[in-house]
Amino acid sequence: MTIIAAADGSALGNPGPNGWAWYIDDANWAAGGSPHGTNNQGELQAVLELLRASAGTDEPLLIMCDSKYVIDSITKWMPGWKRRGWRKADGAPVLNRELMESLDEAMRGRDVRFEWVKGHAGHDLNEAADERANAAAKAYQAKQEPRRGPGFTMATDAGAAVAASAAVAAAAGPSLPEPAHQPVPELVEGSGTPMTLPLWAEASDLLDGLDDTADVAPVEIHLTLSPTELSRLRTRAEAQGISLEEALRRMI
Repeated sequence: MTIIAAADGSALGNPGPNGWAWYIDDANWAAGGSPHGTNNQGELQAVLELLRASAGTDEPLLIMCDSKYVIDSITKWMPGWKRRGWRKADGAPVLNRELMESLDEAMRGRDVRFEWVKGHAGHDLNEAADERANAAAKAYQAKQEPRRGPGFTMATDAGAAVAASAAVAAAAGPSLPEPAHQPVPELVEGSGTPMTLPLWAEASDLLDGLDDTADVAPVEIHLTLSPTELSRLRTRAEAQGISLEEALRRMI
């Protein structure tokens, strides 16, 4: 059975606070974004996050996009860019190269088709993805934690491990500028009760533990995360401009 999904991006100001989202149904969708980015970056990130999240399924994937730039980049232009060392035919460097390389990696071995749909034309899946991407961009504009969604709930245990490995490998790339720390409201899933937590670390957090003297050997811990948990951790790490490992250390 072919999995049909829509992927979309949004940017307020372009560049400005941006968001991405992919949507299959109400039980399978995810959204995120960054404090500063372009609409095209949001569109590309949406497809990349969908590919990563669904890495654990063998089902064919049909991705609906309202961005011909995204579709043509992946299906037409990418082979030539790679042959030329990620440069266009005129010799200019490819825009959004990091995302393009990650997409190239995520597409390997996958049965994926793309279909262009007109944006803001009443297409149910596209409208759902657009709504969530725009909401994520507005959340970053307000320095709030966006609604991230349930993620891809169709993945098997083995598939979740594949998706997690792909996400970890992609998390070490350059990050976008970090905004000031501010406590933000977040809704506890399943209730209407808000809770407050910091989205970005204070500068003083970087100094924590520097004066401590280690009197015991380091302990190695292996932690298993769901694709949704890993996606949330990766997004927070990117917002802070740190690695996944450092993000986990700060949480401890």
